[in-house]
Order: sequence, then structure tokens, then C-alpha cells
Amino acid sequence: MCERARVRPDRMMRILVAALAAAGGACGDGAKAPTEPQRLPDAAALIPAAPAPQPTATPTPVPEDELIPATPGGGSGSEVSGACGAPEPPAVSRINVKLHARQADRAVLNATPLVGPDIAYCRQIGFTDGRSFCPVRTEGDPERQACEAARVGRADDTGRYGPTWSADGKRCNGPDGGASCANHPDNQYLAFAYGAGAFRACAASGVCGEIQLP
Repeated sequence: MCERARVRPDRMMRILVAALAAAGGACGDGAKAPTEPQRLPDAAALIPAAPAPQPTATPTPVPEDELIPATPGGGSGSEVSGACGAPEPPAVSRINVKLHARQADRAVLNATPLVGPDIAYCRQIGFTDGRSFCPVRTEGDPERQACEAARVGRADDTGRYGPTWSADGKRCNGPDGGASCANHPDNQYLAFAYGAGAFRACAASGVCGEIQLP
């Protein structure tokens, strides 16, 4: 009979320890879960957002019923362009007549219609010096001609927009050897004055201004 091989106890212990160590290593060396790579922010997110566009203010047009139309008339210098918008000028209360220039045998007179007393209106259209009587618009205002035409009306003799001129109560028919006048060919607010006397410019409403020439 064959004799069984005997395993020495100390050898058996070494084999058992080795087996246990191998089993522990297999459990401890398990594959680690892959680490998720760090995400970088999108490049578009790094660009600051542009401010939202602001709406452009639209000027409020003057309603048509607040415009005073300037109706053209006949004759030289009678055409008036545009219309007189808000603020609507008050009625003419004065006409300022002054000496504009002197020529060889005559003087040139100038008439400026004034409205008032109305400090608020004068300030609103640009006269900020506290005056209460003022022209219908400031010098150079594109609406001045139309506003004057609407408030002064037409001259009795020429039919043009502007005042009716007279010299010592006589119509402007040219020089006659005494106080006399003649209408300017292109501008009804100007007149030629001859001789000495009272020269007057009147609006259609009857408001007048006068100058005395020696």
C-alpha cells in the first residue's frame, strides 16, 4: 500500500496565508471608476451680453387742427409757405413802426406786428428776457411768415399779406410833393415814405402802428 503524503503543518499555514493574501489583493485592487473630466464654461457664456437697445423717441406731430394755414394771395411777394403751428399766437395788439433806412429822396419804414401782453407765450417761443409784448415768432423761425400772415391779414390796397400803409391818412400811391408813401414791391411789411408827416401801418383787425417823420 502506498503511504499518504503528509503535509507539514507549518507548510499548510503558509499556503493558507498566501491564499488569503491573494484573495484580499484581488478585492482591494478593483478597477476604480473613471473620473468625469471637468467641464469648461462655454466661450459664448464668457462674453458679456450687450445692453438691450433703447427705443428712439419719436417727436409728436402737431395735430392738423392746431395749424393755421397760410393761404397764398395774388401779387408780388404775396406767397406764404408753410403753416403756423402750436403754440398759436394771440391776436396782434401792437404794430411797431420804425425807420429802417434813409435813401436819397425817401425813407424806408419797417412794420413789426406784436402780440401780448403775454409773458408766458413770449417765453415759450424763445423770448426769455421777461418781455410781455413780442413778435409772433423769433427772427429766423421758419413759421414766422405764416404766423404773421395769419394774424395780420391782407393789405387793403395790394391784397398781399401784411399791413395797409398810409401817409397822413392817404393811401400809398407814390410821391405827390407832400407826405406820401409807396408800397415796397416785394415786402408788404416795408414801405417808402416821402416828405414829413405821420406814416401808419394797420393790420386787417384795425390795430395800427405809427411813426412821425420830420
